Amino acid sequence: MSMNHLQSLLLRPFLDNDGREFPFAVPVIRSLSEIQFKAPVTFFVGENGSGKSTVLEALACAIESITVGSVSVKTDKSLAPVRRLAKYFKLAWTKRTRKGFFMRAEDFFGYARSMRETREELEEEYNNVEHEYKGRSKYAADLARLPYAGQLAAMKNRYGKDLDNFSHGEAFLTLFQARFVPGGLYLLDEPEAALSPSRQLSFLSALKQMIAEEAQFIIATHSPIILAFPGAQILQFHEGVIREVKYNQLEHVNLTRDFLAHPEVFLRYL
Repeated sequence: MSMNHLQSLLLRPFLDNDGREFPFAVPVIRSLSEIQFKAPVTFFVGENGSGKSTVLEALACAIESITVGSVSVKTDKSLAPVRRLAKYFKLAWTKRTRKGFFMRAEDFFGYARSMRETREELEEEYNNVEHEYKGRSKYAADLARLPYAGQLAAMKNRYGKDLDNFSHGEAFLTLFQARFVPGGLYLLDEPEAALSPSRQLSFLSALKQMIAEEAQFIIATHSPIILAFPGAQILQFHEGVIREVKYNQLEHVNLTRDFLAHPEVFLRYL
């Protein structure tokens, strides 16, 4: 296993005027003192509203992570409350890294849409050259097309065919791998939203390869498949506290296992 970049997160005491509001009033935030990151992959798991995404988003703000979307963690209006929380985070590093990114499921879908719109705009400008340069030399028209052709070629080279033409799972994995840089810290919130079960297995394979290139991952997820990654640290957000647990102790895992074994037991009263 590779060396972790981020070792721990300490939460400083709140000022009185902050401690009464969201996200400071979230029970898991009120009880939080320290999180130690003990493995290259750390999972945050818990029910909706347990605080796992709040901690992950605040961590992204504290790190000043690059985002996959166009909006920075410094300016994203939806992150304004957790930016205040992030000011109380004290981070301990083995080696500070500026590489990596923060991505939420909604950021991925927004980015894929933005890529499609950008491509369409470039193609429109490229095609408009023929009309605008009518009567002028072919050389002049080719020069005018050159910037648009270059940008379209760069998009194709980085992402292959247009992300929007892939299935969601293919597009997510293509984007994820295209934006990956060795030695980075990657914060992902519910990546399974874009991934079928088979694509989740492909995602685990990609994680293994990226860890071999000195990457570290902190991932909030509900997926029993993703949570099964070998050697991962699992932090459960439950009843207002964070506890390190084993895979087989997770309700997500046991409930899914029981349902798949005997679905009729769960569905009989529908």
